[in-house]
Amino acid sequence: MLFTDLGINQGIIKFAASLRAKEEADRVTKIIQSGILFRVLIGTVVFAVNFVFADLFAVFMNRPNISLYIQIASITIGFQVIYTTATSAFVGLDKTEYNVLTTNIQATVKTTLSVTLVLLGVSVTGAIIGHVAGSIIAGIIGAGILFFKLLKPSRNSGDDGFIQNLEILTTYGMPLYISVVLTGFLPLYQNLILAYFTSDIYIGNFKAATNFIALITVVSMSITTALLPAFSKLNSSTTNTIKAFFKLANKYTCLLIVPTTTLILIYSREIVQIIYGSTYQSASLFLSINSPLYLLVAIGYLTLNSLFNGLGETRTTHKIALINFLTFIILAPVLAKNYGVPGLIIASLISNTIATSYASHIARTKFKIEFATNSIIKIYLISAISTIPSLLLLHFTSLPELFKVIAGGVLYLFIYTTLTPLTRVVSAPELQTVTYVTQKIGPLTLIAEPILKYQQKILRVTAKATDTELTQ
Repeated sequence: MLFTDLGINQGIIKFAASLRAKEEADRVTKIIQSGILFRVLIGTVVFAVNFVFADLFAVFMNRPNISLYIQIASITIGFQVIYTTATSAFVGLDKTEYNVLTTNIQATVKTTLSVTLVLLGVSVTGAIIGHVAGSIIAGIIGAGILFFKLLKPSRNSGDDGFIQNLEILTTYGMPLYISVVLTGFLPLYQNLILAYFTSDIYIGNFKAATNFIALITVVSMSITTALLPAFSKLNSSTTNTIKAFFKLANKYTCLLIVPTTTLILIYSREIVQIIYGSTYQSASLFLSINSPLYLLVAIGYLTLNSLFNGLGETRTTHKIALINFLTFIILAPVLAKNYGVPGLIIASLISNTIATSYASHIARTKFKIEFATNSIIKIYLISAISTIPSLLLLHFTSLPELFKVIAGGVLYLFIYTTLTPLTRVVSAPELQTVTYVTQKIGPLTLIAEPILKYQQKILRVTAKATDTELTQ
């Protein structure tokens, strides 16, 4: 999949958003059509290479018995290309509800079919077939929605401008693509290092831990996906507007990511035990070491790339990825050889910290970006304070582990959502804006609406109390 993008998806998000802002619907259609056609052609070639050379790839991974699995999984490539390009177009067109729809369809098919086939005794092959089926169905539905519901027929049917559109997309996207390749190569490199320095048992524990990291990724990906078209529309805005928007976006990213990460850190042992059982003894350790990566959100870990890409500064994104890549490539084998999986995770933490620090420095010096430092410090302090009752419940009661996780998580979130308005981390106008945004996403409204109303009520009560004190 790494070799099918060439920066096209990011280019589609960028130009679909910016051209829509200029009301150039015809160009939007042509850009998206050209991007999908090119990606399908590339995907077909990559599928053929992956399928034919499966035996060689399996030997390279030091697991010669997985060549059949590679061949089955390679069927995913063509449909995944269509699916990811369609979802990128949905984001650029501000139709994120269709992004959510196709993503949920893919996840539902994957989960249902994979689990069913595994339970029926088809084992690993069944899990891979479920994975493939999810991509096939999501790709077909995504393409159908895009072409038959959203894209307007082009008025210029004579010259479709395929080469010109492709040049626009690749000129913008190629530095990004190099960044994607560098970043995307790291998990492959991780697998290679693990294959030579650790056993299958530790690899399985590491993969189990990364499955829980996906809980944070679900939240973070929704944020970064939404920010790219937002910053693209601000490309021609004043510096002050961009600075203000980034400060608010990064603060709200911290508001979501920090508590999610904290909860996973607190309950790493319990959630692994509940889901996987006692067999995966090392997974909780790997999870607790890996999770702090997302605490770098305070210095722009999840927001700065969207800012740079939205402003067209893709070369800066490329430099950030290169720093991360080179640092990890050097540290990973040394630390993994001496410390196994924990060493590999620490290498990733170090490389990401260095790269994010560089990105933050560039944002401050070159683009004069500012962070909401006071609010972010409060968020981390509130998050730490909110853990106290949950930790007491966890360590000083003999309740079942599932009850501890549910009760402690609810207690933590209640305290956290109470303290954020009390300490003025969030303001009334900001909550109104968030309420307006969440109302556009049906499933999210069910969760967010009662929380937002609760926080608004706290702000009103505290505001009245403050007014009364001033009057007296």
